Amino acid sequence: MMDTSSVLSDEDYDVISNPGQRSPGSSVTDFGHVLGSPIREIPPTDAARLSFSTVSLTPADIQAYVRTALSTAVARGVKYPADRTVRVYVDGVFDVLDAGRMLRLRQAKLSFASVYLMVGVFPDETCHVQSGGGSAATALRHPHVERCEALRHVKWVDEIVPDAPWVLDDAFMINKRIDYVALEEGSSVNPEFDKERLKGYDELKKIGRVIPTRRTFGLAPKLTTPSSPPSRSANATPDQSTPESGRDTFPPLLALPWRDSIERS
Repeated sequence: MMDTSSVLSDEDYDVISNPGQRSPGSSVTDFGHVLGSPIREIPPTDAARLSFSTVSLTPADIQAYVRTALSTAVARGVKYPADRTVRVYVDGVFDVLDAGRMLRLRQAKLSFASVYLMVGVFPDETCHVQSGGGSAATALRHPHVERCEALRHVKWVDEIVPDAPWVLDDAFMINKRIDYVALEEGSSVNPEFDKERLKGYDELKKIGRVIPTRRTFGLAPKLTTPSSPPSRSANATPDQSTPESGRDTFPPLLALPWRDSIERS
């Protein structure tokens, strides 16, 4: 149970974001960020604008949406972080980096004028346990080390958290100095597997530490899911036993009730 009365108060987050009572400016300097500095983007194609519901959102659109979502928390005395770099956290499986996931990370990165975006990746073992076990539970396209490496090349991402916990708690939030957790609106969840995870999110919502990202509509449906790759953590020794050929050959779709809630991440 998250102790919302102590470590996650607004005052505590001021200290967390600026350890040692440093000024907001010094925190920004540490990360090499400049408040209000624009991020260069290649414009989306006309086809993408017509196809995907969130692709044309501007930084101003995204920030106005977040500010509105946080208005209740601000009314309760939680300060809106307008003059410093904000540490935002997103977690998930990230087995496939499709347009929907990229657009979600974009929204998280642009949710404030200056954001340091941390992305947590669930280890293979966590996915296996939380899915209830069994052969279908490990049906990931890519092992943990590859999922982390792929995210490292995404320009929106500032830090990879390879040992992402399934449930967010006080210790993790303080250790990573997280200001807000970004959650996609309208994501489907399965209470059988996500009950404890959702409780952690609910505690954060109560104290205004969750920001929304809008779900992208217009994406192609997922048609297949792969056989299980060799489990490998981000720090493991590379396994050369699986040839590159045949890696993209997948069996028919398996019923994975847990994937709907976390594969969208």
